[in-house]
Amino acid sequence: MENKTLSILDVHKVTATSEPDVFILDVSILDGFGGEERGDFVSRPDDTAGLGPAARDWLKTNEHEVLPFVPPTLQEIRASLHSLTRRQLRLGLLTNGITSAQVGAVIEAMPAGVEKEMAKIEWEDASSFERLHPLIASVGGALGLTDVQIDAMWAAAAAL
Repeated sequence: MENKTLSILDVHKVTATSEPDVFILDVSILDGFGGEERGDFVSRPDDTAGLGPAARDWLKTNEHEVLPFVPPTLQEIRASLHSLTRRQLRLGLLTNGITSAQVGAVIEAMPAGVEKEMAKIEWEDASSFERLHPLIASVGGALGLTDVQIDAMWAAAAAL
């Protein structure tokens, strides 16, 4: 099947961003293969490829309400952070002076029961770790780390 130009079928919502003249459009499009899709599209004034020109034309020629930019909450930012591999997490801890033995000791100090056993399994067997997993906050707190410190360590470990 021949790939044709993308076209806008409908714009459901336009939302401002923190950048001037940059918008998030909730659009229904006709994709290059004749299928219809709905999703968000970021429209920038200098975007000359793909759906960019069609989006800019639509914004210029149609009456539309622009919803205000609402900055994400800390919880939303944390939820959007990439998961870390086991290797990244452990190297990130180590580069901040925290050993695997220290984490193990925190888990061992937990009261006996299902939560402690689940924490052991998570720590010993997980192949990836999510920033908002309760174990991260629990161990971080026991090690005297604030959420801001954990965030910074998480971001640095993601680059390892």
